[in-house]
Amino acid sequence: MTTLTSLWTESADGRLGLLMSALSGIAMALAVALAMTVYFRLSYRTWRDVLRHGVATLAALALFAFAAYDMRHAALAYLGLNPSKPVVAFEIRMPREMLTGMTDSQIELHTDRNQILALVDGVRDLADGRALLRGAVALNHRTADRILVVNLPGKGTFEFRLRLPAEPHRSPEFGPWHLADRIASPLAAPVAPQDAYTIRYRVL
Repeated sequence: MTTLTSLWTESADGRLGLLMSALSGIAMALAVALAMTVYFRLSYRTWRDVLRHGVATLAALALFAFAAYDMRHAALAYLGLNPSKPVVAFEIRMPREMLTGMTDSQIELHTDRNQILALVDGVRDLADGRALLRGAVALNHRTADRILVVNLPGKGTFEFRLRLPAEPHRSPEFGPWHLADRIASPLAAPVAPQDAYTIRYRVL
């Protein structure tokens, strides 16, 4: 459970990081502006001076761009937003009868910041008596607390924790299969052993 103390600490840490980044950007901008002012006032107008002025201007613009990027990155991190919005493509194996008649089924990604519906790409039968459910979901926030919840009305709810860092890297291939972390089913509904429900995923 998240306590008020931990929430205050995380919020304070985020504000401090944002403030430090903003101060560093302002200090860099002031230093560059001061150096450019002194340089242009003391220099002569020869072709070498023009060349030096051009190089100095490019360097100043590069520093300004870096400061702006650093402040933007810190602000987005403080808000928990991920500007690139990576997508997790997943495949879930479970008994074939569990995936028949998926008219009212729903797959959601639950995090400590939001909940979002996943898109289902289809179901394919496998030779071992199971079926393969494919889909994808966007990662809109930077957080390592991600759980994919598959809700099959009348059959059960299955939770799969996505073992990904807060800022995952793209992966060309699917990772290893993982067992379901939690299975909850109606009392009247039979449930296969936990190892019958597995998931694998990759980041696009």
